[in-house]
Amino acid sequence: MKLISRVNSNHPDYVFITLALSLVIVGLIMLSSASSVVSFQKYQDSYYYLKHQALFGLLPGLVLFLFFSKFDYQRLKPFALPALIVSLLLLIAVFIPGLSFGHGGSRRWLAFGTFIFQPSEVVKLALITYLAAWLESRGSEGIRSWSHCFIPFILVVGTILGLIILQPDFGTMSVLAFSAFAVYLVAGARLTQLFTLVGTGLVGFWFLIKFFPHSASRLTVFLDPTLEPSGVGYHINQALLAIGSGGWFGLGLGYSRQKYQYLPEVTGDSIFAIMAEELGFIFTLLFLALVVSFLFRGWQIVKRAPDTFGRYLGAGILAWLGWQTCLNIASMLRLVPLTGVPLPFISSGGTALVTVLAAVGILVNISRQSKKANV
Repeated sequence: MKLISRVNSNHPDYVFITLALSLVIVGLIMLSSASSVVSFQKYQDSYYYLKHQALFGLLPGLVLFLFFSKFDYQRLKPFALPALIVSLLLLIAVFIPGLSFGHGGSRRWLAFGTFIFQPSEVVKLALITYLAAWLESRGSEGIRSWSHCFIPFILVVGTILGLIILQPDFGTMSVLAFSAFAVYLVAGARLTQLFTLVGTGLVGFWFLIKFFPHSASRLTVFLDPTLEPSGVGYHINQALLAIGSGGWFGLGLGYSRQKYQYLPEVTGDSIFAIMAEELGFIFTLLFLALVVSFLFRGWQIVKRAPDTFGRYLGAGILAWLGWQTCLNIASMLRLVPLTGVPLPFISSGGTALVTVLAAVGILVNISRQSKKANV
C-alpha cells in the first residue's frame, strides 16, 4: 500500500529525528535509575519499570513513529472527527465502575486486565488534529467569526476540559487548553477572541480554586511551602531538596537518595528532580538545551509546512510538548503550583510515550513535505 499520496522529493529532517531519539534515550536511562528502588520494592525486579516502558511504550511508539512519518498527514483529516469522538467516549469510560482504575485520588485510567490505558494522553493528539482540520475548513474569514467558529471552539474544547477536570487532572487540563489556544492563535483568530479565551481561563482558574480544595491547597503550598511540610507541602519540599542536593555535578547516576521512598512519584512527575539530584546543574542544563533544540527544530518544520493544516497541526503538537515540559520542570522548581503532569519522553507511562512518538512521527512527515529541503 502506498502511504505517501503526494510526490515529494524532500528527505525527513534527520536533525529533528536525532534530537527526538536522544530524548528517548535520556528518558530510558533516567527511568532505569529513578525507578530501581520502587521497582525492586514492588516487583522484586530493579528493572521492572524500564522493561514495562520498553515493551508498552517504546516498541509500539516506534512502530507508530515510523508509520506516521511515512503516512501523508493530509490523510489524517477524515479521521479527525471519529478520533475525537472515540477519545470523548474513552474519557467518559473512566467514570464507569469496573473499567476505571484510580490512583492518588484521581480516576484517569482504564484497566483491561493487566493492561492500563490513560485516555487523556490520546485526547491531546486527537483534539489537536481535529482543531487543525476543522479550523482549516473554516477558512481565514470563518476563523474570525464569533458564531461560526469561536462559540463552537469553546463548546468542543470546554466539553473535553470539563471531563478532564472531573477526573480530576488539572495539569492535563492546562496542557489541552494551552494547545488549543496555540492552534487557534496560529490559525489567525481575532485579538478580541484571544483575550476572551484568556479571560475565560482566568475565570476557570478562580473556579478551580474556589470549588476544588485540592487545587486551593496546592496554591497555598506554592505560596508558602513551609505551612505543611509533612502534609500537602511534603512533595514539593522533597523535590527541592533533591534538586538542591545535586549541586553542580550531581551525586552520580544511580546514587539518588530521594528515590529511597522519600520523594513521591519518582518515575513520573518527579523524575526531573531525580535527574537534577544525580546529574547536577551542568548536565541538567545540557538536557534543557536538548529540549530547546528539539522544540526549535520542530518550529522550523512548522514554519516550512506546505499548507495550513500542517502548520496548525505542527504548532499544536509543539505547544503540547513544550508547555507540558515547562509545566513539569517549573512545578519541580516551585515556579508554578505542583501540577502532576509527566515529563515528555522521560517519565514512565506507556500511553504517554506512544502518543508522543506518534506526534513526533507526524512532525517528521510534515518535514518530508516542507516547502524547501531540510538542511
